[in-house]
Amino acid sequence: MTDFSSHRPDWWRQAVVYQVYPRSFADADGDGLGDLRGVTGRLPHLAGLGVDALWLSPFYPSELADGGYDVADHRDVDPRLGTLADFDALTAEAHRLGLKVIVDLVPNHTSHRHVWFQEALAAGPGSRARERYVFRPGRGFGGELPPTDWQSVFGGSAWQRVPDGQWYLHLFAREQPDLNWDLEEVREDFRTTLRFWSDRGVDGFRVDVAHALAKDLTDPLRDLDTPDLVGEEALDRLPPGTHPFYDRDEVHEIYRDWRRVLDSYTPPRTAVAEAWVPGVRRALYARPDELNQAFNFEYLQADWDAETIRTVITDSLATARAVGASATWVLSNHDVVRHASRLMLPPATDANAWLLSGGRAPRVDESAGLRRARAATLLMLALPGSSYVYQGEELGLPEVADLPVEVLQDPLWEQTGRVRKGRDGCRVPLPWTTTGASYGFGAAGAWLPQPPYFARYAVEAQDGVQGSTLELYRTALRLRRKLLDGEELDWLRDTPPGVLAFARHDGWRCVTNLSREPVPLPPGEVLLSSVPLGDSGRLGPDTTVWLAGAGTY
Repeated sequence: MTDFSSHRPDWWRQAVVYQVYPRSFADADGDGLGDLRGVTGRLPHLAGLGVDALWLSPFYPSELADGGYDVADHRDVDPRLGTLADFDALTAEAHRLGLKVIVDLVPNHTSHRHVWFQEALAAGPGSRARERYVFRPGRGFGGELPPTDWQSVFGGSAWQRVPDGQWYLHLFAREQPDLNWDLEEVREDFRTTLRFWSDRGVDGFRVDVAHALAKDLTDPLRDLDTPDLVGEEALDRLPPGTHPFYDRDEVHEIYRDWRRVLDSYTPPRTAVAEAWVPGVRRALYARPDELNQAFNFEYLQADWDAETIRTVITDSLATARAVGASATWVLSNHDVVRHASRLMLPPATDANAWLLSGGRAPRVDESAGLRRARAATLLMLALPGSSYVYQGEELGLPEVADLPVEVLQDPLWEQTGRVRKGRDGCRVPLPWTTTGASYGFGAAGAWLPQPPYFARYAVEAQDGVQGSTLELYRTALRLRRKLLDGEELDWLRDTPPGVLAFARHDGWRCVTNLSREPVPLPPGEVLLSSVPLGDSGRLGPDTTVWLAGAGTY
């Protein structure tokens, strides 16, 4: 068996990384908001779960215009979440428990409260301070029109006018002005940031919106002529690498520069790109001289269909292999509907419409959703490469789709004119105990209300309970350490319709029934199943099993 222990410099190739959204993980000071000391106090949960690393979503100073991704200082801690000393204590305790630490890096933009942007507003047009961002005069007789038709991911124009008449670019919220990565001063500042956290013991970085840093800022700026399209839809309309602000070829110069910084440490620091681009283009970010890995969102977005998922797995492994990277797999994160709910939605369902209905159109069968989520998890954990687990999925948490609109915090709600409900439903604070003001999240209430049914999903309710989702994750991760080797799989032939089956090294197999009917269970010793199998000799719908011993279907 290959040793993918934390002592290897390439530990990340087959790691299981647990994403912590700090404000919703654990609250140590009782103010209703999760904090770093809360995370530190709950690290034994992660160590006991069996993950290799934790990824901390932003904990930097922020007014929370975008859940912490509006960063006012990339080299400090938000006072509501703690101090740098708290961060150091968290890192030291994580390392003592054998856990690596990955932090979020947000390089595309800053908060409008960042000292640089405040200087830019004060300095006025033509100043050096404004060069750090993307300021332009408007169009029209009096400059009253935005410089281009570019649209914000959060809705509306990607340009905001300031009192002196100029406009600045914000691909996300207006409180998140985009940086100008053509400027060497910006590049050097982020080299400093990489060193700052690496010197404090950080093992790696998750790079937010990695595909958007390089932009074609040649005047006159060009319109897209498809302002209603954003993200991958917009990329599909232009030759690869030529979009004015997404996935430009020049962005890779930035990450090759970063790799020199990351490789100056022993062991080298790792990084993973959040790049919402097609697979072949995404793999470029994961080349050995760039960021090591890139998130594979095709798997997250795939319908619960055997042929669809088989194609995604095959293509993902091939594109990663082509650049010498390992594949990545993820089912949930802080930006999407939790997969215990999402996987039960009919294909082509508008997730936002479902959220606006409060989760009632269509209504999701909670137990069926959990069954499917458990099957999807065991399938993911059997795949070669790294798995990223979002906090609470080890408890089987569903999406909280019926949050009242008056408690919503996500800026998407207001910035889209209250037509997109946003991402709060997957960010509701975790339940640790079956009772208490916030089910053990903290001494008082939580910043987003937890539904009463969270009590039955609490860690306390599942700890040591045979068959619970928490114990399934613990068992699966323990077995994964023993079983996982190499980065190849072999698809088994002659499987029943709707069944995915593949063999890993030494012949152990993973079989998932995505059909609606029971199928024969292949021969072999059952190592683990997503739900109890019974003694019928059949594999039920929405069930995954790991089998020892070589064999065919």
